[in-house]
Amino acid sequence: MKIHIDIDCFFVSAARILDPSLEGKPVAIGGRSDTKIFDAHAKNQSVNVENTGNFVPTFFKTYEAKDDDLDAFRDANGRITGILTTSSYEARRYGVKTAMSISQALALCPRLIIKAPNMSFYQQLSHRLHKFLSLRVPLIEQASIDEFYGDLSGWVAEDEVEWFIDNLRHEIKKELQLPVSIGAARTRYIAKTATSHAKPFGCKTVFPHQEDAFLEPIKVEDFAGIGKSMLAKLKSAQIHTLGELKRRRGTVASWGPYAQELYKRVAGLSDDPINTCHKRKSIGISRTFAPLFDRGELRRRVHILARHLSFAILKLEVIPTTFHLNLGYEMSQKSHKNVTLCEIFTEKKFDALCISLLNEADIYKRLHVIRIGITCSHFTRDSKRELSLIGFKEEQSMRRLSEQTHKVREKYGLDSLKWGSEL
Repeated sequence: MKIHIDIDCFFVSAARILDPSLEGKPVAIGGRSDTKIFDAHAKNQSVNVENTGNFVPTFFKTYEAKDDDLDAFRDANGRITGILTTSSYEARRYGVKTAMSISQALALCPRLIIKAPNMSFYQQLSHRLHKFLSLRVPLIEQASIDEFYGDLSGWVAEDEVEWFIDNLRHEIKKELQLPVSIGAARTRYIAKTATSHAKPFGCKTVFPHQEDAFLEPIKVEDFAGIGKSMLAKLKSAQIHTLGELKRRRGTVASWGPYAQELYKRVAGLSDDPINTCHKRKSIGISRTFAPLFDRGELRRRVHILARHLSFAILKLEVIPTTFHLNLGYEMSQKSHKNVTLCEIFTEKKFDALCISLLNEADIYKRLHVIRIGITCSHFTRDSKRELSLIGFKEEQSMRRLSEQTHKVREKYGLDSLKWGSEL
């Protein structure tokens, strides 16, 4: 049997560990695009290259106690900005939802307590839970900062699974103070669906002979992996539940390979093994900000984002070969540019490359820019691309300089060394 473990309202649960008085109260964790990264005197920036998931940034400002209230989300004009990354079940009773604006949430629930995100603490808890689970389940896969999969095959007998996962969730609550919900089933996909029916702080085991009855009434939008376009197709074909989807195999299969795989997952015919070691295939950084027209300032911000992303790439010890820069403009306009370059990675060359991509991508020069994103992918460890030997000796020297710079930033902070073009 496969199991799926999900921490209930993780960020809120973490806040309650630090402040037990929040227990039983409507609480939400705010989030926002960290535009303070562009301040000339920016500091306390941290990087996360291990955990992923919704609202889990690669780059974030280190938590400070003074940020831990609603004032952290007020702009220069006193307006409350930002969205919610997590809300407690007490808050959800008022209609408060994840990704809702903070101001809208407060209108629905005036007593709502808003807390600033504390990513460093979330990562500590996630690592502790991963270690805890690894000592109790032979195969554990960390899918995101608050989500894990495990394989009990050959370890726990099928008739003991219910007892095992119930005992496991109480152990986690006792040792780590984290409430989790656990689903168990023949495949990881059905186990994940079972978890959603176990929340909050519950367990749900779906044995093979129970699958049809369990899946029959569940809405298709509640199954992981069904996006907006697929949901629209299913609804247009009058397929509203997983039971109806299983009975319409021919219809679904006619929509192509993705739909065929989706059908197999719902029917329990497809499963993936537990992957105990995930490797990143890409890494990126993006920021959304107030409309900006000054192209000189735009270039300065690209220099800053390039420095941060370079730090993460060197930390990962990878060499990317595909580089992508995208811009978001006012009036919903977008533009992007990408390039493939098979050379040794150095910070100086990467910085120049990002500026070059910006110059090519910026095609709406009369419009204000509201977003910049830079992504690097196709690492040499995962591809068959070979590095160019042209200028190899000189690039090795620049690589060593980049690595020495990285060591200084590791020791004294990401903002301890900056490019003059950033100031």
